[in-house]
Amino acid sequence: MARVNTTKYEIIQLATKQILEKGYSATTPRAICEELELSTGNLTYYFPTKEHLLAELVEMLCDFQWKMMEEEADEGLSSVMAVCLELSSMAVMCEEDEIAREFYLATYSSPICLDIIRKNDAARAGTVFRSYCPDWDDEQFAEAEIIVSGIEYATLMTTDDSVSLEARISGALNAILSIYCVPEDIRKAKIEKVLAMDYKKIGHRVLRDFKKFVAKTNEQTFKDLKKGRN
Repeated sequence: MARVNTTKYEIIQLATKQILEKGYSATTPRAICEELELSTGNLTYYFPTKEHLLAELVEMLCDFQWKMMEEEADEGLSSVMAVCLELSSMAVMCEEDEIAREFYLATYSSPICLDIIRKNDAARAGTVFRSYCPDWDDEQFAEAEIIVSGIEYATLMTTDDSVSLEARISGALNAILSIYCVPEDIRKAKIEKVLAMDYKKIGHRVLRDFKKFVAKTNEQTFKDLKKGRN
């Protein structure tokens, strides 16, 4: 039986672990090469830039985070509440965990990762908000997501002069739901419901469970490789 080349997945496993534990800026291609005893050329063959490594983690995050928010919201597949909880959770993580903050801001600053986020969120918005925007086509949802992603980034990117976390969440959600034509009374009800929940606890749980998910996913990938499934 031919030997399975696991180099790519070893890189992914180490890089994703380091980004989540040490931070994006502290995770360097050089350190990865040294730990895995790889040449720079071997690393760049699979991942031309550091952003490509970050993109692997973003791909994992998109599906995981949304599924978790749907479970928390418990409003079915077309859940406006899940959208609201997702942003509030990200805001909490960025407010209270420096490594998480660096990770999220890096994803919104990377053209490669931002493209993944926008395509994923635009497709999802087409499901969640279709009843409020019945005449919109896919292109319009994609255009809306360009604006929405900017609002999300502004909510996560705080300074010493930023308003409170609750005010940022409330303002951002009102703006995003308005873009998708959600009526004012529904916007108000959803925002009040989110702020009445223990959204900080949810944010902490998302971060904790995502780290476990990444480790489990990487471990399963290696098991599948050994079984010759990949």
